[in-house]
Amino acid sequence: MVLPVFPSAGTLTLRGLRQADRGPYDLQLPPGACALVTGRSGAGKSRLLRMAADLDPHEGQAWLGEHARDTMPAPLWRRQVCYVPAEPGWWDDSVRAHFPHAELAAPLLARLGLPDSILDAPVARLSTGERQRLALLRALGPSLRCLLLDEPTAALDPDTAQRVVTLLRDVKAAGVAILLVTHHPGQFDALADVRHTLAPDSLERQQP
Repeated sequence: MVLPVFPSAGTLTLRGLRQADRGPYDLQLPPGACALVTGRSGAGKSRLLRMAADLDPHEGQAWLGEHARDTMPAPLWRRQVCYVPAEPGWWDDSVRAHFPHAELAAPLLARLGLPDSILDAPVARLSTGERQRLALLRALGPSLRCLLLDEPTAALDPDTAQRVVTLLRDVKAAGVAILLVTHHPGQFDALADVRHTLAPDSLERQQP
């Protein structure tokens, strides 16, 4: 199944994102582009994503096209710039309760090796890998403009990880920007347009 085209809101621009011991970080990510971020453990890769999603206190600014983050309510920003953590949270016992747009997710379940019946399963019975894949599908709502992915294949076997990469290629082709943190950049060679190395005080673009 080919994904619908997600309407573009313009380039994601991060300027001077920083916390007391991290940053400043600058980044520009156009629609339909994928940037990988690597770095040693503890460098702050997850914090970068959380700052971009406006989930943690920080300084600096972010824009989608000409729209500054601080000109819109936080929930609206987070629906457009959606963070998918390595260990996703669940706020209801039912899987289906987390999918207000289940009609968008249902056709994609098989692509990630998930049965149709999983939407009616209790969250407590999901494996770690199932939770990770469902969290990705949960993010693919109609408002999505940029995916912030933290180790999206960490809990998956190689074949299932490749399913995720293939789906993300279609998401990217549909116009969604992807900022992806990983310790395994080789898994995403077919996806990445640009690569960055993150240190506590810098985000450096790698040379081709």
